[in-house]
Amino acid sequence: MIAVTRRPDAGLNRCQLTHVDRSPIDIELAIRQHAEYERRLCEAGYRLESLPADPRFPDGLFVEDTAVVLPELAILARPAPLARRGEVELVAERLARYRPCSWLAPDGLLEGGDVLRVGRRLYVGCSQRTNLAGFDSLRRLVDAIGYSVVSVPVDGCLHLKTACTALDEQTVLVNSSWIPVAALQGLRVVPVPVQEPWGANVLRLPHGILASDSYPRTLDLLAGLGYAPLPIAASEFHKAEAGLTCLSLLLEP
Repeated sequence: MIAVTRRPDAGLNRCQLTHVDRSPIDIELAIRQHAEYERRLCEAGYRLESLPADPRFPDGLFVEDTAVVLPELAILARPAPLARRGEVELVAERLARYRPCSWLAPDGLLEGGDVLRVGRRLYVGCSQRTNLAGFDSLRRLVDAIGYSVVSVPVDGCLHLKTACTALDEQTVLVNSSWIPVAALQGLRVVPVPVQEPWGANVLRLPHGILASDSYPRTLDLLAGLGYAPLPIAASEFHKAEAGLTCLSLLLEP
């Protein structure tokens, strides 16, 4: 198993924000938090492909948005902000070592944070960052390899995975204020605590659920449901409107 990451630098304080107010990011703390995040991935059995920080791309740390990685292929995304487009080619060079790569149609906009894979189904957020042409282009690419694709309206947050992430192959953790639960066909839905709307972004690992220690009620909820919550500090990434899935692309066998 491989995890592609990119290390933070001072440019993170120039990241794009949509739904949160800007506050200063402690870069030294962000670097330490990211190093611990990478350590946890290694502990879970992933081999790191850690890309260097690139001051040209303040949001480059959030590699999830650059691609949708499936066991069969990698689909290179097209971020909505023009300033982020250059991130994709840098990550594509690394992904091409491990997967055949396909590109979206030229009119398609799509960011990886809007794509949640549960088994052979992809839930795709229709958000400010992913348009209908991006959805249709993704659907055409994955239909040929046996995936179904479901559209999920997103309102009030940046990406689908801000509001919904998988706990297992049948269960998702959801903030239903930002997405309609009815769109999550056939899945068991666990509501995130109302006091922690941003707590719905967790990262499923082979030995537990990595979850931000900024959201203690969510950690208690996961433990009460029988999952193994793995608390981690991520405060500086939350200031950048990011969650734990944003920080890596995980390549499974």
